[in-house]
Amino acid sequence: MKYKRQSNMTAFFCGLVHSPIFSIFAGMNMIDRIKIPVIGLLICLFSCGEEVDSSILETYKGPVGLALDVELYHSDSTIIRTQVKAKKQMEFGTGDLEFPEGIEIFFFDVEGNTTSTMRANKGFFDKTKNLYRGEGDVQVHNLEKDQKLSSEELFWDPNSEKIYTDKFVTIQEKETIFNGTGMEADQKFSEYKLFKVTNSRTILPGEGQ
Repeated sequence: MKYKRQSNMTAFFCGLVHSPIFSIFAGMNMIDRIKIPVIGLLICLFSCGEEVDSSILETYKGPVGLALDVELYHSDSTIIRTQVKAKKQMEFGTGDLEFPEGIEIFFFDVEGNTTSTMRANKGFFDKTKNLYRGEGDVQVHNLEKDQKLSSEELFWDPNSEKIYTDKFVTIQEKETIFNGTGMEADQKFSEYKLFKVTNSRTILPGEGQ
């Protein structure tokens, strides 16, 4: 036979229900009954019956806010340098953000011209690290050099103004395609370092059109 351990307070209220004292309370008028501590009765009712599932008392970890058609701007000395766009944004209690339907990031020069873009099927923002992460089909395009990058995951650090990944990367530069694992570049993707280069080749006529 299994026994449930009860606290002194719980045992007190459980015993109270079955004692002559409770009969006295039952004979009181309505005003006197109201004076009975409600919290004590609740403890008795819950503890004398089945144990409460502790999972319902766990801290909620889901999103606390939802926004649609979001546009976030990052500025430097009143000059807008980047813009983040997403169809759907979920915010969590930690301040972290999730963009489940994709994310687009636009980078601008001091004159407000778009220099490069970054797109991903899904996006995340870590508030503690101030770090964005693109996931899925991640595409980066430097419009000035017509230079393109694709990977399954890419990080953007607004503090260091860099993008990087340790995943497989394909880079198209002019008429050449480079493949490698691991990459680091400035956020405009004008200069980059490709680590562990596996191969490179010339783009065939009509390829990619």
